[in-house]
Amino acid sequence: MNVADLTFLALCLPFLGALAAPLLTRALGHNAAWVLALIPVAIFAHFAGFSADIARGGTVTGGYAWVPSFNVSFSWLVDGLSLTFILLISGIGALIVLYSGGYLKGHPHQGRFFSFLLMFMGSMLGLVASDSFLMLFVFWELTSITSFLLIGFDHQREAARRAAFQALVVTGGGGLFLLAGLIVLWNIAGVTQFSGLMSLGPVVKASPLYLAALILVLGGAFTKSAQFPFHFWLPNAMEAPTPVSAYLHSATMVKAGVYLLMRLNPVLGGTAEWQIILPVFGAATLLIGALLAVRQTDLKLMLAYTTMSSLGLLVMLTGFGAPYAIEAAVLYLVAHSLFKGALFMVAGIIDHETGTRDVTRLGGLRSAMPLTFAIALAAAVSMGGLPPFFGFLAKEEVYAALSAFGPRSITFAALVIIGNALMFAVAFAVALMPFVGKPVATPKHAHEAPLLLWLGPGLLALAGLAAAFLSGTVHALISSPMASAIAGEARTVTLSLEPHIGVPLALSALTVAAGIGFYLGLARLRAGIAAALAAIGWGPDRGFDQAIRGLVRLSFVVTRRLQNGRLDTYMTVTFVMVAIVLIVPPFLFGELARPPIFPSIPLHEFAIMAIAVIGLVAVLLAKDRLTAIVSLGIQGFSVAVIFLLYGAPDLAFTQFMIETLAVVILALVMTRLRLSPSDHRPLRQTLPDAAIALACGLGATLLLLKVTEGPFNTALTDFFNQYSKTIAHGGNVVNVIIVDFRGTDTLGEIAVVMIAGLAVLSLVRLRAGSMRRIADNDPEAEEAGR
Repeated sequence: MNVADLTFLALCLPFLGALAAPLLTRALGHNAAWVLALIPVAIFAHFAGFSADIARGGTVTGGYAWVPSFNVSFSWLVDGLSLTFILLISGIGALIVLYSGGYLKGHPHQGRFFSFLLMFMGSMLGLVASDSFLMLFVFWELTSITSFLLIGFDHQREAARRAAFQALVVTGGGGLFLLAGLIVLWNIAGVTQFSGLMSLGPVVKASPLYLAALILVLGGAFTKSAQFPFHFWLPNAMEAPTPVSAYLHSATMVKAGVYLLMRLNPVLGGTAEWQIILPVFGAATLLIGALLAVRQTDLKLMLAYTTMSSLGLLVMLTGFGAPYAIEAAVLYLVAHSLFKGALFMVAGIIDHETGTRDVTRLGGLRSAMPLTFAIALAAAVSMGGLPPFFGFLAKEEVYAALSAFGPRSITFAALVIIGNALMFAVAFAVALMPFVGKPVATPKHAHEAPLLLWLGPGLLALAGLAAAFLSGTVHALISSPMASAIAGEARTVTLSLEPHIGVPLALSALTVAAGIGFYLGLARLRAGIAAALAAIGWGPDRGFDQAIRGLVRLSFVVTRRLQNGRLDTYMTVTFVMVAIVLIVPPFLFGELARPPIFPSIPLHEFAIMAIAVIGLVAVLLAKDRLTAIVSLGIQGFSVAVIFLLYGAPDLAFTQFMIETLAVVILALVMTRLRLSPSDHRPLRQTLPDAAIALACGLGATLLLLKVTEGPFNTALTDFFNQYSKTIAHGGNVVNVIIVDFRGTDTLGEIAVVMIAGLAVLSLVRLRAGSMRRIADNDPEAEEAGR
C-alpha cells in the first residue's frame, strides 16, 4: 500500500473499530480497551511519521474524487496545524479508551460506549485532516451527532437527554452557518479545497462578501467552541460519563471551532473585523467562564467552565494580531490539552472511588489516594502556569503577546490576568481541596484507582513535564510548524523554561499572586458570584429552553393552520402555488413581453380538442356523480387519440387502458356511495375554485407556448435512438427508456403501486375483521354496518 492508501485507512480505522467494539467487549469484557486502544496508537504512529517532513515546511496531501462534476473530493491536508490536532486526538484518544475500560468496567453497555467513542474519534480526525470543504462539513456534523450519542449515553436520565439535545441543536445549528460560510468562500475564491484557498487571502478580503463569509464562519466556530453567548451547552455536556468529558474538553470537539479559526486565519485574519470580533468575544468568554467556574462545587463543572475560559483565551489570541499571539495560542492549546485531560480524569477517579464529586464533601484523600493526588497536583501546576511544566511556557508567551504598551493591550492584559488568576484558583481547588485537610466520610470507601484509571492522567501529567524540559524538540516538531501554518508564513518558537525577564514575568507574577488570593478567599468569592447570578436570574441556558418552547408552540400553531385535516384545503393551497409559479415568473422576467404565438391546428386535431372541452362541460353540468365520472374519461381518451395521431400507438394504448380502468374502478367504488346527488356547493366556493383551475390551465398553456417558440432540441432523441440497440439491445425506444434507461424510476413506480395495493388490502381485511366481530356480537349490527 502507498502512503495515500495508508492515510485513508488510518482515517477509516476508528469507524472500523466502532463496528468491532461491541463484539470485542462481549468477548473480553473491559479488557477490550487494551485491544481497541491499539487503533489510536496506530493512527498516532502513522501520522507521527510525517513530522520530520512537516517540520521542514512540507505538507502531506492526497485523496480521491468524490463528486468530480462539482470538484468535490475526499481529500486531506496534513500540515503543522492539522498534524498537532491529529496527534492530540489520537494520543489522548488512546489513553481515554484505556481509561474508559476501567471507568465503565461492568457496565452493560460498555461495548456500545466504545463504539460511540471511536466514531467520535474518527469524526474529529476527519475534521482536522480535511482539505475539501464538503469533507470538513460532513465530519463537522458527524462530531455533533456522535457527541450527542456520547452526552446522552445515560439516556434514562432526563438531564442527560436534555444536555445531548441542547448540544446537538446548538452545534448542529452552527454547522449550517459554517456550510453557508464555506459556500460563500467557494463563490469568492472559486476553489473547494483549503490547500487552494490559503493563497487567496487578499482576494477574499477584497471581496464585498468578506463580511458575510466571516460572520457565517464565526457562527459555526463560536457555537462549536462554546463562545459567549453560545457557551451554555458546554457545562451541561458534563452529564456525559467522565471519559467523554475528558476527551471532549482536552483534544476534540470543543477545540474544533478554534481549529477552524486557526485554519482560516491566513484567509480571513488580519482585518479590522477579525481583530475586533475575536478578541472581544474571546475575552468575554474567558472572564465569564472563569467567574462561573469559581461558583461551582462539582469538580467536573469547575473544570468545564475553565475549559470555556481557555477556549475564550485561544480565540482571543488567534484574532489579537500582536507579535507572539499566534505562538502563544499554539503553546496554550497544547498545554491545555495535556493538563485538562489529566484533571478531568482525576475528577472521574475521585467520583469513581469515593462516590461524589462535590468538593465541599471531600477532604483528606491524600493518604488513601497518594498517586491520584500527585497526578492532580502536577496537572494543576501546569494549569496554573508554574514551572517546570509546559503550562508555564504557554503563560509566558501569552503575556509576551500582551506586553505592548497601549490602551488595547493593557485592557486585554488586565482581563487575561483576572481570568488566569481565577483559573489558577480553580485548578488548585480541584487538586488540593479533595486531598488535604481532615478525612471526610464519603459514600464509598476511598482507595487508590486501578491501573486503567490512573495510567492516562499520569502519562498526560508526565507529558506536560517532559514537553517543558524538551521544549526545543517540541517546538521544532510541533509548535513552530503549527504556528507557521496558522500565520501563513514561517514562524519559529524558541521559548524555554527560562522566563521572559521584564513585563511578561511581572504579569505572570501578578497572576500567581492574584490566584493565591482568590484561592484563599474561594468560599466568599463563590458566595458573592452565586448572589450576583441569583440577582440576574435569566441566562442563556434558560433562554434556550424558552426558545425551544416558543418554537414548539409556533410549530403547533402553524401546523394547526396549514395541516387542518381537510383535503380540499390541501388541494387548494397546492394548486394556488402551482398557478403562482406558472404565471408570476414569466411576467416578472419579461418572458411574456410580446403575445405568444399560437400554432396552427389542423381541423381534425381541433375537433378532438373540442370533444375534450365538451367532456369537461359535461363533467361540470352533470346531475349525478356517475355521469360526471363517465364524462371525466372523455379528456383522457382525447389525449390518447392525440398520441395515436402523432405516431405513438404504444402510449395511446397505455392511455386508453388507464382511462378505461380508471372510469371502471371509480364507478365501482362510487357504487358503494350515493351517486344521485350532484355538487351543490355555494357560489362563494365554486368561483374561487374555478378561478384557480383557469389560472393553472392558463399558466400551463403559456408555458407550453413559450417552450414551443424555441427550436426543438434533439439531443435526447438522438441519444436514445443511437444507444437503444447498442446499449439496451432493444428496438422499441419507448420500452427501452422505461425499462432500461429509466429502470430505477420504473421500479420505484412499481413499488409505489405495490405499497398502495398492500395498504388497500390491509384496510379491506381490517374492515372485514371488524364486521365479523360485530356480527359475532350482534347480527343486526352487521346488517346495519353493511
